[in-house]
Amino acid sequence: MDLFSKQNIKKLVSPSKKLGQNFLIDRKIAEKLIESADLNKKDIVLEIGPGIGNITEKLAEKAKKVIAVEKDPGMIKFLQGKNIQAVNEDILKFKDFPKKYKIVANLPFYLTAPVIRKLLEGNQPQSMSLMIQKEVAQRINANPPKMSILAVSVQLYARTKIISYVSKRHFWPCPKVDSAIIKIVPEPIKDIPIDLFFKIVKSGFSHPRKQLINNLSNR
Repeated sequence: MDLFSKQNIKKLVSPSKKLGQNFLIDRKIAEKLIESADLNKKDIVLEIGPGIGNITEKLAEKAKKVIAVEKDPGMIKFLQGKNIQAVNEDILKFKDFPKKYKIVANLPFYLTAPVIRKLLEGNQPQSMSLMIQKEVAQRINANPPKMSILAVSVQLYARTKIISYVSKRHFWPCPKVDSAIIKIVPEPIKDIPIDLFFKIVKSGFSHPRKQLINNLSNR
């Protein structure tokens, strides 16, 4: 069965609005997402929100193992196959990270910031290849002077690159906004006091039209 066919997916599942489920229905876009991860047979991939497993199957062909973390228990039955370990759990509560692994995910929009933060501040992956909301990807990848707190926070820990933009018409159900494939590659953290760094960053963004020295004097 073609798992990128909207008609076939409709026969299998009813998407959950609560979980932000929008299934990718374009095989070429899936291949581009997977290609951005630069996988080989030594890699362990942790896929977040695999759904019916249309991307999971392709990942399993290229990697040593795929750990598919899916919150919806109704989807687990689809996540079967060689090299695939299905885990029915909320990724924000997941703790059993491998020592070395890569992330590939078509993330629900509401999960983007908390998932990226969890991964960068915890057991960092070798890389993250993510399908996320276009506007959020642009904010993460922004350069000065257009950087937001989100951009500063992510770029403290990693290099970022937008691979391509993806029209909303490539998903079912069709979301209200377009998406983007972004690659995030963690780097050794700068030798700075993290708490103080973020205190200064938040002060700087609290009143952007004022001088930084004035913002800090109010803290």
